[in-house]
Formats: sequence, C-alpha cells, structure tokens
Amino acid sequence: MANLATADSGTQLQQLEAAIDHLLSEAKRCGASAAEAGVSASTGLEVAVRMGEIETIEHTRDHGLGITVYFGKRKGSASTSDLSAGAISDAVAQACSIAKHTQEDPCAGLAPAELMASETPNLDLEHPWGISVEDAVRLATECEDAARAHDPRIVNSEGASLSTHAGIKVYGNSHGFVGGYPSTRHGLSVAVLGKVGDEMQRDYWWTSARAPEDLESAESVGRRAAERTVARLGARRLGTRRAPVLFRAEQAAGLLRHLCGAINGSSLYRKMSFLLDQLGEPIFPDFVQLSEDPLRPRGLASAPFDGDGVATAPKDLLRDGVLQTYLLDHYSACRLGMTTTANAGGVRNMRVGMSERDRAAMLRELGTGLFVTDLMGQGVNNVTGDYSRGATGFWVENGEIQYPVEEITIAGNLKDMFKRLVAIGNDCDFVGSTTTGSWLLDEMTIAGE
Repeated sequence: MANLATADSGTQLQQLEAAIDHLLSEAKRCGASAAEAGVSASTGLEVAVRMGEIETIEHTRDHGLGITVYFGKRKGSASTSDLSAGAISDAVAQACSIAKHTQEDPCAGLAPAELMASETPNLDLEHPWGISVEDAVRLATECEDAARAHDPRIVNSEGASLSTHAGIKVYGNSHGFVGGYPSTRHGLSVAVLGKVGDEMQRDYWWTSARAPEDLESAESVGRRAAERTVARLGARRLGTRRAPVLFRAEQAAGLLRHLCGAINGSSLYRKMSFLLDQLGEPIFPDFVQLSEDPLRPRGLASAPFDGDGVATAPKDLLRDGVLQTYLLDHYSACRLGMTTTANAGGVRNMRVGMSERDRAAMLRELGTGLFVTDLMGQGVNNVTGDYSRGATGFWVENGEIQYPVEEITIAGNLKDMFKRLVAIGNDCDFVGSTTTGSWLLDEMTIAGE
C-alpha cells in the first residue's frame, strides 16, 4: 500500500477503500458467508507548555483495521495496525479461525442491506490546520499567559496544550457497501491554580472544533480558566440538607449521557437499565424536548452512517417529555426484537430545547439552593438509577451567589431527578457534541458536614 502519511485525503480514502475491498475478498475466499471491516488512518500534532516553557511536542501517526467474519451465525473478529497485504490476509485468517470455534448467536450478522447508506453527504468535517510547531507553541503560551496574568491570585499552572488531528475512517461489508470520509478536530485548553492564604483551587477551560477558525481565542480560553479558578477561592462546606440544585450546562450534559446509557440497547437487552420498558412513556416533564442530529455540518459527533453502515438521520429522542426511541445498533435491536436506530457507535449531536432564561434568570428561579459547577466520582448505578457524586459549586440565596462550596455530595435517583426537572436555561457556554443549558431540579439531598 502506498505511503498514507504523504497522501492527500482523497488519495488516502481510495487507499483505505482498497484495503476494505482486500479484506472482504479475503474473507469470501476463506469461506465466510458475510463480513464487515473498518480501517482508519490519522495524523496529529500536540504541544504542551507550562509556566512559559515547552513541556512536550508530540507528532502522531496511527492506522489500523478490524475485520469481523460470519460463518452463518458464528462470528470471529481480529485487528491489526499493519496495513500490508500479508498482514491483512493474516487478520482475516485469524478472524475465520475464531469464528469456526465460537457458538452460534441468532443475532450475529450484518444489518439489513436495505438500511445501508446510499450516499455519503459532505458534512463539512474536514478542515486541516497546517499550523507549524512554532505557532502552536505560541498559541498555547498566549493561552497560559492570559490565564496567569488575569489575576494576581493565579500563582501556578498545570499548563496549556494545543492539538490538531486529521483522520479518515472507512467501513465496508459484504452487502457491497463501502463508505468513508475525512475529518479533523482541533483543541486548546489550559488549567491554572489560584491561592489565597493556605487555600489553593484549580480549574480549567477548553475549546474544541472541526475548523480552527471556530475555536475560541487563546486569550478567551485563558481568561475563562482564570475566572473559574479565582471564583472557587474561599470555598466553604455546607451542612447536610435538602435543597434545589442547579446544574451548570456542562454538568447537565453529563446527566444526558446517563440518560443515553440507560436507553442504550446493550443495557436494555441485558436488563441493566433503570429505564426498562419506558419507550413511549413520559420520563421528563412535558416541556422537555431532546433531538439527535448526526448530519449537522461541522458537528463534533456528525457521521453520515453508523458503525454498521446504516444511514443516519435526525430524530427526536424526547418529545414533550416522552421517550420516543431507544439507541440501538443492529445487534441490540435484534436482541430486543426491534429495528436498528442507526446508533452503532453512540448518539450523535444531541440538542435540548432551551428556554429564554439566561444564567441570571436561572439563578433567580433557583432562589436559595446549590449551583453545581463540577462533579467528581463515579457514583451512578445504571441498573437502579441511584446517583451520588462529589460536587463543588456555589451556594445561592435569593437568586444571588453567596460563596463557593466544596467537599459536598449530592444524591438522588436519576429517574426521579429527570421527572423533577423544573427548568432548562439557554446558558450553554461551551461547544460540544451535546448542546444544553443549565438544569434546575426542585430538590436533592446535599451531604456535607
């Protein structure tokens, strides 16, 4: 195979598609009744600076492939990072050997041919950034300098990093489907430490985008990291109580990820979800709308087809608070006696319907309670919905922030928390694959002193 590292994206795409054809032909020659394969190649640059000095400069170049073969209802998989013809043949032989020794699974196989994507629309995902190492270091340094200079209480830094990555993914199967597309992703982040007396606090900010021109400026990222850090100084503990809780937009996005885990097909057919048998049922108040748009131009999670080759399309996940769909790949759909929802590989570009309330309005509606800005720990049980996380944030009285708080735990049950959602703000201040404002819950348990 020609050198992927020196080829343009169009040539790379052709080379990877040729690798897929080779994989599928080898699988057929070995007697497989069906096969599917994925292959990828990527390059990247990442630089990190700390206290004005270069810490790391890392160039990356990766490629790899995976093959799955089916002998009737028996399945075998293998992978390799070597894209030579000999290595591809060896990987196929390994997959075939595994398949011949596995038990039959009635749901093993490809998604239906009629569901395959018939075209690969241009979603504007490829925006290479030909930034030099020197300019990357300069931008990362500007970001850190902006954070360190923002306030004299910023006394140390964990550093700033800039990254740029470009890659191509191709998927194909024995239905005759082969599809692929190039994409890029760039990012800039910084974390700093603030100090007053003997107390120290840390916080960060970041920006990520498909195109470099869509990134926040280095100065803005640094300033926001410093503002967030300084705001945490003087943190207190709270006594144990029950009170309303407002989740900052970033943390509300995390609640949505728990929802997705609960309506994921794998959790459902294993009966390891607190939302079993809830399709068509109200699981949120009727003002809540949630959609997925995998075809959003420049979306950080956009894709024209899923990991099974099934065409993606926008859809509602929640309408008027009612669960409209599960998140299914072909295998989990088969296990549940349903049809795939084109979510092999996850949910892509979720968006919550937001109100007209800005941050100040949401704080006023909170009244007296806890504004959560960061969460720690993994205390979420996907089977029962029990939720217990370490938290930091601010105590609010009469709609005004009074002081920062730390070393507290918030607890509840996700099923109950979803139903007790009071309001959703329009204060989404970050760009990600999930778009939501802050969430106000009428009451949770806060454990402290």
